[in-house]
Amino acid sequence: MSDIITNIDGKAGRIRLNRPKAIHALTTAMCESILDALEDWRGDLAVEAVIFDHAEGRGFCAGGDIRMLAESGAKDGAEARAFFHTEYRMNHRLFTYAKPTVAFMDGITMGGGVGIAMPCKYRVATKNTRLAMPETGIGLFPDVGGGWFLSRLPGRTGQFLALTGARIDGAECFALGLATHYLPADSLDEAKTRIAADPQRIEGILGQLSVTPPPARIEDNLASIDRLFASDVLEEVYAALDADGGDWAAKELATLKTKSPQTMKVSLRLLREGAGMHDFADEMKQEYAVGCHVVQRHDFLEGVRAVIVDKDNAPRWDPPTPEGVSDHVIDQIFAPLPEDEAWTPA
Repeated sequence: MSDIITNIDGKAGRIRLNRPKAIHALTTAMCESILDALEDWRGDLAVEAVIFDHAEGRGFCAGGDIRMLAESGAKDGAEARAFFHTEYRMNHRLFTYAKPTVAFMDGITMGGGVGIAMPCKYRVATKNTRLAMPETGIGLFPDVGGGWFLSRLPGRTGQFLALTGARIDGAECFALGLATHYLPADSLDEAKTRIAADPQRIEGILGQLSVTPPPARIEDNLASIDRLFASDVLEEVYAALDADGGDWAAKELATLKTKSPQTMKVSLRLLREGAGMHDFADEMKQEYAVGCHVVQRHDFLEGVRAVIVDKDNAPRWDPPTPEGVSDHVIDQIFAPLPEDEAWTPA
């Protein structure tokens, strides 16, 4: 059975992620299949919209093929670069796609899954949604357009999510604008059937089936997030959390101390620069250069060892503290690639 199932259902193209044992984590071949389907349907008048969902299992998409990236990064990095190049082309194609796109984020939606969902015009959350960009916990950074999408969230929420890797639920996704609609999980099949029958009415169909989400827990902490995560300097975020004295700040500081100081600094710079980008292609070109550098660095290989391979959850970051990560190192990570190696749109 294919890892990506594509078909035309009524007047809609359907793309279903189908790698349940890996919570539909993306491979290079899966990204290529999605790109091919989007290209096939781009000029097909019979296809009026595109629907993304997942086959069986407890998540929409848990991310990318991290183990492959680490194995490649430990060698010449060529396979990792090929994955990023293809995945980012898929992200960009979705961002610029002329036909309406709908992502059903039912269940775990992380990393690469966020990269599929966020460029879609309609993003449906449910009570099962668990969205996160947890990359700093394995020495990576929130890529797939994270520098663009997270930097455009209210206040400093994007910086908070990027640094901590916090998981948020469907109600929180809706409150922050990461989801456009909140539906009961048992109405998703009806939504897909009705959209396939009449894609011109997507807005109305999702509106009719929407329900009022429960209170968004993150709203209780927005003032604290804006105040304590206000700085783009990681050491100043640490100092603000440490000086606060409250339980919430202490918990978040403890969380940050488990993450890679190097890629937390990368994340803050990525969002700062992403906020000023005027073209999503420029964002993807920058993230590709950063990704190519990061996958071959110690913290990513060590993070994957600790979290995915040995599962001891005790990564030994190098440098181990924010103070040890120099501006020079971050500049090296953000250095543009030679033009003949740089990312380009499909």
